Amino acid sequence: MRLFSTKPYDRRSLEGASDGSHELVFLEPRLDSTTTELTGSAAAVCVFVNDDVGAEVIAAMAARGVRYVALRCAGFNNVDLAEAERHGLTVVRVPAYSPNAVAEHTLALILSLNRHIPRAANRVRDGNFSLDGLVGFDLAGKTAGVVGTGRIGRIVARLLWHLRCKVLAHDPFPDEDLQRLGVIYVDLPELIAASDVITLNCPLTPETHHLVDADAISQMKDGVMLVNTGRGGLVDTLAVIAGLKSGTVGSLALDVYEEEAKLFFEDRSQQILDDDVFSRLLTFPNVLITAHQAFLTHEALTAIAQVTLQNLTQLERGEDCPNTVRSTAG
Repeated sequence: MRLFSTKPYDRRSLEGASDGSHELVFLEPRLDSTTTELTGSAAAVCVFVNDDVGAEVIAAMAARGVRYVALRCAGFNNVDLAEAERHGLTVVRVPAYSPNAVAEHTLALILSLNRHIPRAANRVRDGNFSLDGLVGFDLAGKTAGVVGTGRIGRIVARLLWHLRCKVLAHDPFPDEDLQRLGVIYVDLPELIAASDVITLNCPLTPETHHLVDADAISQMKDGVMLVNTGRGGLVDTLAVIAGLKSGTVGSLALDVYEEEAKLFFEDRSQQILDDDVFSRLLTFPNVLITAHQAFLTHEALTAIAQVTLQNLTQLERGEDCPNTVRSTAG
């Protein structure tokens, strides 16, 4: 198996989970139309969130004999599933490696952004012990809106409920346990208009692309906190920048970014960033960004490695793999 976009932590976890039955070839480059020949003669490739598994790449891999695409993640918006099926490629994923990891990071972003933790820590390191500009707000009593209550979102909702927020949720499939807890399911416009904090924990689909756009922002409370640990494409970044400038968006926390494939997972500290939109985000003192690290815990990495290898073993044995992703086209 050729594994693309691998970092040292990927290699450690996958080698630790391997029983030696699979030949693992670790590759640092991302998979795209310029790197498909790196698949060599492998029957399986393994990819991550920013690898390009579109129609052109699938056709090239199929021509080289690739039969399996193993995702080291839950999301599959970067895969053309219909094209994969047309070429006879089976796509598998890791649907629930560690919902706790992403949910806890979501809460960490909310608390850090609200209480200005990064700025406060930097001040103290510089010998500045002033508290001016570090005023936050009590989460208790605030209305928190959770968009998406799947494996991750339901934990986010519980954590916010335990902080004594009034929790609103939006999801096509309401969670009965959350409802018994007191979480209230509402339509998305009502959630957007009523929430002091909005957190996005839903998948990226054609229906959820730019879920937060200029129209949605115009319906939000002034000073709303917006948090996205789902997928970058859920947010229209230019619209959010306009919201930050107007004050409607009072603070913003992102672990994902619409154009992150050009930036994230690499050390670019010695480079001039040529993404003007991202650079504009960095100028706002009320914006907190982490580089797609919400999943990054020991437990999550171990689970990703174990399930990825198990998926491949099942496919090679001709067994039905429950983590197979199929196209809904047609």
